[in-house]
Amino acid sequence: MATFKAIVIEKSDGGQKVGLTDFDEANLMEGNVTVRVEWSTVNYKDGLAITGKAPVVRRFPMIPGIDLAGSVESSSDPRWKPGDRVILNGWGLGETHLGGYAEKARVKADWLVPLPARSSARGAMAIGTAGYTAMLAVMALERHGLMPRQGPVIVTGAAGGVGSVAIAILARLGFEVIASTGRPAEADYLRALGASEIIERKELAGAAKPLGRERWAGGIDSVGSATLANVLSMTRYGGAVAACGLAGGMDLPATVAPFILRAVSLIGIDSVMCPMEKRREAWQRLGSDLDAGKIAPMISEIDLAGVPDACRRILEGGVRGRIVVKIA
Repeated sequence: MATFKAIVIEKSDGGQKVGLTDFDEANLMEGNVTVRVEWSTVNYKDGLAITGKAPVVRRFPMIPGIDLAGSVESSSDPRWKPGDRVILNGWGLGETHLGGYAEKARVKADWLVPLPARSSARGAMAIGTAGYTAMLAVMALERHGLMPRQGPVIVTGAAGGVGSVAIAILARLGFEVIASTGRPAEADYLRALGASEIIERKELAGAAKPLGRERWAGGIDSVGSATLANVLSMTRYGGAVAACGLAGGMDLPATVAPFILRAVSLIGIDSVMCPMEKRREAWQRLGSDLDAGKIAPMISEIDLAGVPDACRRILEGGVRGRIVVKIA
């Protein structure tokens, strides 16, 4: 059987080992579509998986990578035929199912989304799970009824992948965006994306008051912990916050005061098992509501060999915007 290049995580009593290797196609997992992967990307979850800093990976050996884009090589499902251009985000890819940091992937047909006609595989991975999650968060705020005239929206972790794309989308939709970041040197970058105000992360880092001064009508939070607690305490009456990350921790040291005294809503955003209808809507919206010109300056490119180092850097807060991984 043929082999192909892949990043593989192995685990033993001595710990976790990650390396670029030749992977036997016979060892791919079950699935009815084989995809020739062209591009992937680096997300915070990929960083956790490759460094082993959180139990993201559920089976070993594992090919990490929660995103991929490429073309169908073979399919036993009538919905997909060789040459079809596809995207895959989540569904356990890189966690329970061999993932996108490889030249080939065998997956379930139900997991695939058509690559939008106006998009390239590289462009889709420049958005990736981070951008797709940002779009899901924006859609959730819209379903809540949030509109630009109601006031500003805060985006935490603003210089990261989710934050960067969220700012660009919200600004294009007419929202006033407040960007919270631990990297004040990125202020010009964030303003270029559409942020009208920059605040330092430390403003949201301390213990949250049950109710703080009302500062924003809503928010998109990728940090969690004290940051999310502070965002909630400062959300205006009837506002909503979409939570989609845990870079600052899984805990939530908050009180019920914002929910029962200000009718604030906390909306959870899951990108992994998100129903297909919402996925397709999110990718369609990304084609219309995300300015490609805003995305271009935030993209850096690496090859498969550069993935482990990029994963370490993203956990250290050293990555701005999005990293695309050239596979083929």
